[in-house]
Amino acid sequence: MKICRFDNDRLGVIVDGMVRDVTAAQNEIRAAHPYDAKSDAIIAALPEWRSRLADMAVDAAPITLESVNLLPPVARPGKLMAAPVNYKAHIDEAQADPGIRHIERTTKIREAGIFLKSNTALIGAGGTIPIRFPDRRNDHEFEFVIVIGSECSRVKQADALDVIAGYTLGLDMTVRGPEDRSARKSCDGYAVLGPWFVTADEIADPDDVSFRGAVNGDIKQDANTKDQVLSIRELIEYASEYYTLYPGDVMYTGSPEGVSEVKAGDELHFVCDQIGEFRIGVGA
Repeated sequence: MKICRFDNDRLGVIVDGMVRDVTAAQNEIRAAHPYDAKSDAIIAALPEWRSRLADMAVDAAPITLESVNLLPPVARPGKLMAAPVNYKAHIDEAQADPGIRHIERTTKIREAGIFLKSNTALIGAGGTIPIRFPDRRNDHEFEFVIVIGSECSRVKQADALDVIAGYTLGLDMTVRGPEDRSARKSCDGYAVLGPWFVTADEIADPDDVSFRGAVNGDIKQDANTKDQVLSIRELIEYASEYYTLYPGDVMYTGSPEGVSEVKAGDELHFVCDQIGEFRIGVGA
């Protein structure tokens, strides 16, 4: 199942490339979700509501994707996690380019640790990435993204896939410089998520997913998750050693090689055959 959010906080299911509005279900789910919960209401309720969402989608009128504005598919992630230095080829390019590395940092993910991006950096595929520091280098990082489906802590690799609700695509935008990663990657609009959320059953092996990202039509990053330093299972195990994970928590799984600078006026195009694609502009 493909689930999206669109326009003025509406919930949709993608069927045959069209949006089916199931916002009535969202209203009911949210009304029953505790205000102080650390989880996203829709993701937490998905196991119970999935069949009902599918039935509602069948009865809803189709809406073209071109006529809607896509929001982040997860409305209220408890946290946005991100894995640094998780592709060997990207580590090599960072070591060779002082503009990426800027200052000497560890190239080992278990030493660098999972870092957090501000939730206020989150935007959907229908948004625009606003360049916060146009006088500095701002890079794109196209990444495969995990959405957590159940509350868990200290998860073992053997059980890791069981706690995943599904997957989406993300742009971990970054300002290059000496500051901590979380500061440079938490600017408004620097955590793009979309175009929608794909439930875990639609991807048999998350450690074998190809994706590519282009800037102004020029492919910059072309990768497969099988080349990650830490696999999807290992990432879940590692992150859950530090944090309790909750439904709706998001994890950007790392950038492959090919990062490059973007400026106002550029267009980024992200494609993954197993999830979907989106285009997003860069603004001043």
